[in-house]
Amino acid sequence: MNNVPYCVKCGTPLKLDDKFCATCGAAAPKFTIEEHHVSGKDLVDRVSELLHENNVTLLIVKDDAGKALLGIPATVGVIRVVLAPWLAALG
Repeated sequence: MNNVPYCVKCGTPLKLDDKFCATCGAAAPKFTIEEHHVSGKDLVDRVSELLHENNVTLLIVKDDAGKALLGIPATVGVIRVVLAPWLAALG
């Protein structure tokens, strides 16, 4: 799984140099890729902090070897339906 940015409006994968989403036409913001290293017990807290910053468009959880375990666009609907139960299971 690569670090592909997603449209904040519709969740369509974008290229880093896209100015607009090809699906919905929304302006594509400039993307910055950050990597955070946390232990399993701190994962839920760190994800919550990042989501409260309100500037996360893609969340990728990797294991110690760098293998992607979960990668989803971080839109409000996706967070509530998919991520919250998954993180609760990890916590």
